[in-house]
Amino acid sequence: MTQVPCALTIAGTDPSGGAGIHADLKTFQELQSYGMSVITSVVAQNTTGVQAIHHIPLDMIEQQLESVISDMPIHAFKTGMLATVDMMRIIANQISNLDAPYVMDPVMVATSGDTLIESTARDFLREQLLPLTSVVTPNIPEAEYLTGEKITSLEDMKKAATIIVHELGAKAALIKGGHLQEEAIDFLHDGERFYSFAVDRIPSKNTHGTGCTYSAAITAYLSKGDSLVTAVEKAKQFVTLAIKHASNLGAGIGPTNHWGIREEKSRHEHANN
Repeated sequence: MTQVPCALTIAGTDPSGGAGIHADLKTFQELQSYGMSVITSVVAQNTTGVQAIHHIPLDMIEQQLESVISDMPIHAFKTGMLATVDMMRIIANQISNLDAPYVMDPVMVATSGDTLIESTARDFLREQLLPLTSVVTPNIPEAEYLTGEKITSLEDMKKAATIIVHELGAKAALIKGGHLQEEAIDFLHDGERFYSFAVDRIPSKNTHGTGCTYSAAITAYLSKGDSLVTAVEKAKQFVTLAIKHASNLGAGIGPTNHWGIREEKSRHEHANN
C-alpha cells in the first residue's frame, strides 16, 4: 500500500483565507499532501490588515501537538506565526524528536505591516528554534533582523544566507528577494552551494499570504520525498502561478490563488485545442 504523504503546519489563522494555516492547508491539498494543523493564535485579519489577535492557551497548543504527533505520520512540517517565547518553548520541545524536515517561515510582520510577534520572541526564535530547522525562508526584512545586516543587493542576500547557516545554525536558508526592486530572485544556501531561483516580476498587489504559501509548498514537496533544491524550485513555480492568477478579492492587499497551477494548466490545454 502506497504511503500517503502527510504535512503539518503550526501557525496562526486567517479568517479571510489568504494566509496562515488556511493558506497552508489549501497548498497542501493542491499539492496532494495530507494536511494537518496546530493553531497557535486566532487572528482577526483580512486584506486590509490585522484587527485583533488572541493567543491559544499554552496547554491547548501542547495538547494539539501531542494529539497529532502521537497518532499521525508526519513527513514534513512547518511553523508560521509563533508569537511568544512560551509558545516557542513548547513547540521546540515537542518537535525536537520529530524525524522529518522542518521548514520555518519566520513570520514577524504581516504583508499589511502589522507586527505579529513579540520582540523577545524574535530573539528566542533566532537563538533556539532556528538551529532545529531544515530550511528557513525569510524575506528581506526578516533576514535583516535575523542577521543584523542591511540587505540592498543580491550579494547582500547571499551574505545573509551564509550567516544564517554558518553562524546561526540553520541547515539551509532561502532568502526571498521580493522586496528588492530587481527581478524576483531567491537564493538558497545549503551550507555548501548556492542555488538561485528567478522569475519575471508579476505586477500585482495581490500578494497577501505569499510567504505562507511558498513555505507550505516547500513543506508539501518535502513530505513527498523531493530533495530540498527540487522542493524549492517547484514551490517557487507554485507561488508564482498563485500570484499570476490571483483574483481581486477584498479592499486591500488581495490573496493569492492557491489553485493557480490548475488555472495555468487549463489555459495551456485550451490554447492547444
